Amino acid sequence: MSGVVVTDNAAAGRYEAHVDGRLAGFAEYQLTDALVVFTHTEVDPAFEGQGVGSAIARHALDGLVAAGTRKALPVCPFITGWIQRHPEYLAITYGAAPSRAD
Repeated sequence: MSGVVVTDNAAAGRYEAHVDGRLAGFAEYQLTDALVVFTHTEVDPAFEGQGVGSAIARHALDGLVAAGTRKALPVCPFITGWIQRHPEYLAITYGAAPSRAD
């Protein structure tokens, strides 16, 4: 979805997606020294099916890849499912089996 702006609201412990200045969704997380634990993702019903959740997941996980200091531990069903559909993020997913692709 174009027009989605995702930011890390560290004070609230969540990534937030805004569309035209309106909060469209968020993914809550908790930090440890080694992990970002994704606990809950929610998209406003007015924005469901428009890629808001995917924009949040991609932004958050791309940030983990770029930083290279923590792994993702998804306990939230949405983030878990999203990673399963995007296996390129398995390398930064805590407890994921290593890739067997050569």
